[in-house]
Amino acid sequence: MAWDFSTEPEFQKKLDWMKDFVRTEVFPLETLDLDWDRLRRAIAPLQEEVKANDLWAAHLDPELGGQGYGQVKLGLMQEILGSTPYGPLVFGCQAPDSGNCEILAAVGTDEQKKRWLEPLLAGEYYSSFALTEPDNAGADPTNLTTTAVHDGDGWVLNGHKWFISNAATADFMIVVAVTDPDAERHRRTSQFIIPIDAPGLDVVRDIGSVENPRPRPYTYGSHCEVVLHDVRVDDSALLGNRGDGFLIAQKRLGPGRIHHCMRWIGQASRAFDMMCERATYRYAHGSVLADKQTVRNFIADSAAEIQALRLMTLHAAWRIDEEGTAAARKDIALIKFFGAKILHDVIDRALQVHGSLGYSADLPLESMYRAARAARLYDGPDEVHRDSVARQYLKGYTRPADDRPTEHIPTRREAARHRFAELLAEQP
Repeated sequence: MAWDFSTEPEFQKKLDWMKDFVRTEVFPLETLDLDWDRLRRAIAPLQEEVKANDLWAAHLDPELGGQGYGQVKLGLMQEILGSTPYGPLVFGCQAPDSGNCEILAAVGTDEQKKRWLEPLLAGEYYSSFALTEPDNAGADPTNLTTTAVHDGDGWVLNGHKWFISNAATADFMIVVAVTDPDAERHRRTSQFIIPIDAPGLDVVRDIGSVENPRPRPYTYGSHCEVVLHDVRVDDSALLGNRGDGFLIAQKRLGPGRIHHCMRWIGQASRAFDMMCERATYRYAHGSVLADKQTVRNFIADSAAEIQALRLMTLHAAWRIDEEGTAAARKDIALIKFFGAKILHDVIDRALQVHGSLGYSADLPLESMYRAARAARLYDGPDEVHRDSVARQYLKGYTRPADDRPTEHIPTRREAARHRFAELLAEQP
C-alpha cells in the first residue's frame, strides 16, 4: 500500500499562510476581554480573509460551502488553529458547530438545512449540542433522562442539561432526549433542533469550572446549565429518524476527536516553544536552563511525545479517509486518551520551566494548563476510551489450549524436536 508522509506543495502553501495569519491576526485577540458581540465584530473581517483564501468551513464537502479536504488535511489545519482558542472560530470550524453542521448535513431535511445549516455555515448562526446531564454519567449517554413526548403534531421536552458548550451565545441547540424509554438502550433517544428563545428553554447560568472559575456571562466558550420545562416544538424539529439519537451522535464524535487531538498538538507545540525560548535566557545556579540536564530531558521528552501524538492522530485521520470512522474506532480511542495526557504533560513542563512567571497570568500557560485538565473529560473520560481500546485488542486473542502460554519454551522445544527429529539425529 502507499505510505506517504508528504504534503502537496499547494496545500502546504495554505498551511504556511494559516500559520502566519493565526499568529499575527488571531493571537492578539487573546489579550482582550471581549464579550460575544464585540468578538464577533472583531473576527468578521478575519473570517472574510479566510473565505477569500478558500479555507472557510473546511470540514464540510464543497456542496455545503466547505472544501472537502478530508480528515488528514483537516488534522494538519487543526494543529495550527488549535494553538489559540479563537483559531477554529475565525476559520468556521469551531466545536460544537462543526459537529452540528456534519449531522445536519447528513440527516437534516431540506427545510432544516435551509433554516439552520445554511446560516450556521455562513457564520450568521451559532449553536450548541445538549447531551450531558448532571444526574447521569456523561460517559454513558444511554442513561439520559431528559424526555420528549409526542403530543398531537409536535413534541414536549422536559429535562436538565449541563456543561452545554456555547449555550449562552447560541442561536439554537440540538437536544438529545428520550423518546422511546422501553426500546433497546441504543434506540431510546432522538435529537431535536430547538431555537434558543423557545418558551420553556432556560439557559440558567455559565458554570464555573477549573478552566474558568468565574465566567463572565455572554462570552464565547461558555459551559452552561440548561433547563427544559414543557418546551414545545413541532414535528419538523426532529433531526433524523425517531430513535436514532445515539447513532447520530456517533457521527459527530469520531472526526471531532481527531480535531480535538490535533488542536491539542497545536497547544502543546505552543507551550513547547515557550519552554525552549525560556531555556535560552533564564539563568539559575551558574548557567542558563538550557544547560540543565533536567530541562533538556523536558524538551526531548516533549518533542518525542508531540511527534508521536501527531503521527498517531494523522494515521487515525488517514484511516477515516480510507476506511471510514467505524474502522478507525480503536485508533480514535487511542489518540483521545494519549493526546490528553501529552497535552497536560507538555504544558506542565513548560510551566515548571517558567516558574512563577508561568504560574502567573502574564503568560497563557496558566490558562492552557487549566483547560488541559478538561481534555481528559471531553467526549468521554479517558478511562472509558482506555477500556474500549483494551477490549478491542483483546478480541484478537483467545485462551490457549490447556492454559499453557503460546510462548512456553518447553512445549515449543518438544514440538521443534519432533519437527526437526531427522536433523537432530544427525548430530554426533
